[in-house]
Amino acid sequence: MRSAPYGFDLFDDCGTCRWRNERFFCDLDAQTLTVLEELAFTNVYPDGAVLFSEGQPARGVFLMCHGSAKLSISSGDGKTLITKITEPGELLGLTSALTGHPYKSTAETIEPSQVNFIRREDLLRFVQDHHAACRNITRQLTHDIETDEEHIRAIGLSHSAGEKLANLILSWCAEHGKPGDGGVRVQLLMTHEDISQLIGTSRETVTRLLKEFREKKLISIKGATLTVHNRAALESLVLL
Repeated sequence: MRSAPYGFDLFDDCGTCRWRNERFFCDLDAQTLTVLEELAFTNVYPDGAVLFSEGQPARGVFLMCHGSAKLSISSGDGKTLITKITEPGELLGLTSALTGHPYKSTAETIEPSQVNFIRREDLLRFVQDHHAACRNITRQLTHDIETDEEHIRAIGLSHSAGEKLANLILSWCAEHGKPGDGGVRVQLLMTHEDISQLIGTSRETVTRLLKEFREKKLISIKGATLTVHNRAALESLVLL
């Protein structure tokens, strides 16, 4: 462990890493983790760092040890849609690394993050030699499919931008919310522009809706913390 320049500890040793969790790829036995550690190149990125871009050759995968990133796709006329916000323990660029096809999205950090890079050829050998890694990759791919389905449902079947935003805030509460006396608190790392790209609307619409939600006492925002005061009222806006 050593200090990183962004206010958190940097872990070079996967076996003693405090950021490990049971949900995604880094949930491996000690022996397998040791092999993985020898293949990984560790780095720390500031927020706004592009890990890979849509259309680039798939050089390998990026293991998000600490922090988070947004995955986005773009159209020829410059429109951008954020498809996912990643979590620690996830492999970014996994499907492209497995198939050899170019990256299908752009990955950009939204907060200072520790990321381990594993070259594609090393990943493929690692997966072939370690069955536990195969199980974890299958688990992540399954999770990615389910997440994509939920995102498509929220974007395609919502009746209004207000419903989309309410659904997004409720998903934050379910996944990362911390209950308190005043309501459920979630960390808000995304800009209004990011949120608009995540729910498929304009930045101006997001700003207006957040103002309406605050005026109705459904939520409050202080700094990087969003607090949901009336969860039931938000749920009533979601018709899915």
